[in-house]
Amino acid sequence: MKLNERQLKILAAVVQEYTQTGLPVGSSVLTKKYNFDVSSATLRADMVSLEKENMLHQPHTSAGRMPTDAGYKYFVENIMAERELSKEQQVALQKELLQLRAQNVRLMRTTAKLISTVSGYAAVIVNAKTGETSEFGLTNLLKDVDKENIDDLCKVAETLDYIDEQCDDLMKDLNDGQTHIYIGQDNPITQTKNYSMVVSKYESGGDEGIVALIGPKNMKYDKNKSLIDYVKKLLGGAGKVGVFVTVVGI
Repeated sequence: MKLNERQLKILAAVVQEYTQTGLPVGSSVLTKKYNFDVSSATLRADMVSLEKENMLHQPHTSAGRMPTDAGYKYFVENIMAERELSKEQQVALQKELLQLRAQNVRLMRTTAKLISTVSGYAAVIVNAKTGETSEFGLTNLLKDVDKENIDDLCKVAETLDYIDEQCDDLMKDLNDGQTHIYIGQDNPITQTKNYSMVVSKYESGGDEGIVALIGPKNMKYDKNKSLIDYVKKLLGGAGKVGVFVTVVGI
């Protein structure tokens, strides 16, 4: 589907608002906060069109709308702007990594703890050649879990326990060297409806690995992608690292 300019803006605004609030977004919110030069009725008509195209979903008739998996995917692939971490954020990551290394923490554990600390969620790292894993901060995801996604969270935890067994297949999907974003059930390692994964492959000194984020679908995809891109770059000369899978929701 090719969206017109206003529909693109509406979809982007719904994604942004839902990311911030976790609540379905109504046309009145868009009118007040996102400077549309049309009436609420026109916005509602466009939102209905986006719903018919499976870009938005209305949980019940009196509610606003939220992005579907297809809507998120369209946003990520066609609307989301590239973003880089600020120089201050880059320096902070480098400094934190050096401090952790100075404490004689293993590189895998160091990096897992670093990303978990920065994101506020959890991290797991798997060495691609040895299958060694290191997890940190998985319990952070429990802070926002509810009855609706507790089963999905259990599936994520179970998947991370056996992530080393899926490492080779996952790496084959990333041979293009790009950062991939898998929305909801598109996730190739854990098909859960409430979580997404941002993942990229890197190479370092003859070794290779994967850096990834798994977190709620309403995560800030641009920020998570920039974090993965930078960590991949930061670790490019860090020696044998392996596969990084990070559960986040920044």
